[in-house]
Amino acid sequence: MPKLSDPALIVGFDTADDACVYQISEDMAIIQTADFFPPMVDDPYLFGRIAAANALSDVYAMGGVPKLALNLLCVNPCLGDEVVKEILRGGADQAIKAGCIITGGHTIEDNVPKYGLSVTGFVHPGKVRKNVGAKPGDVLILTKPIGSGILLTALKAEFIEPRDCEFMFESMAALNQEAGAAMEGLSVHACTDITGFGLLGHLYEMAAGSEVTISVFADKLPLYPLAEEMARTGLVPAGAYRNFDYIKSFVKIMPDVEQVLIDIASDAQTSGGLCISLPEEEADILLKRLEDAGEKGYIIGKAKGEEDKKIELMNIQKHK
Repeated sequence: MPKLSDPALIVGFDTADDACVYQISEDMAIIQTADFFPPMVDDPYLFGRIAAANALSDVYAMGGVPKLALNLLCVNPCLGDEVVKEILRGGADQAIKAGCIITGGHTIEDNVPKYGLSVTGFVHPGKVRKNVGAKPGDVLILTKPIGSGILLTALKAEFIEPRDCEFMFESMAALNQEAGAAMEGLSVHACTDITGFGLLGHLYEMAAGSEVTISVFADKLPLYPLAEEMARTGLVPAGAYRNFDYIKSFVKIMPDVEQVLIDIASDAQTSGGLCISLPEEEADILLKRLEDAGEKGYIIGKAKGEEDKKIELMNIQKHK
């Protein structure tokens, strides 16, 4: 794509960041993002909640607060008005929790229904968090488990029941609002949310843009219940293999790391958590803030000086 230079553009698409940031005054910048996708659950209200939380997450990852949103809706006329209303109600409820006003939107007909938001947030120009900037010695903290793509595949194949996914569904629908607030005042060097490229894909972007190597602790990754069991049965979506195939030449895998953990770490996530890179001495502060807010935080890796490979997947218990 052609590039236009503008000194007010703080973040564009050069580093595949979560959103763009444009400075409008000395103490204010806007964050702009958009995301939408087809249903991954049967419940239209739950789908609306998840889709909205996913779109709002980009603003939190960039260090901002979402304020305005537009609905993006593709509708198959056979769905019926009540289904469409429930999708929109789910999205509106999550936006209200975020303090974000949905001011309108756009709807088109499509064979496959889709929903999401275009979101505008605000941030101080000096407090923008990017997906690059990680420094050697940083630890990486993840705020939601992974494995949602595998469980959704298992659910579709009827290997598990919807009740087996209730915890995951609520996690996917949860805002990353508290995680974003918990970083305030800390020396966060990089932050991204974990979505379609999977954990390894997003960490590759962080490592490459930061000119570091990130050691990922395979045996410390937080997994959704049943995710590992389903992955061992072979219920790994094709997207996970595509994700890993894209970055495999930049990844060093220690011999004792099981294939199942490689698959889960490559699994595309829907409305995943934030992955935060900050100095090791501040990690406990962030973890305590998350706990006090009723959230979880998991140390899943560490950044070090740049090596030949951008990502190193290892079992930390065996390499201490």
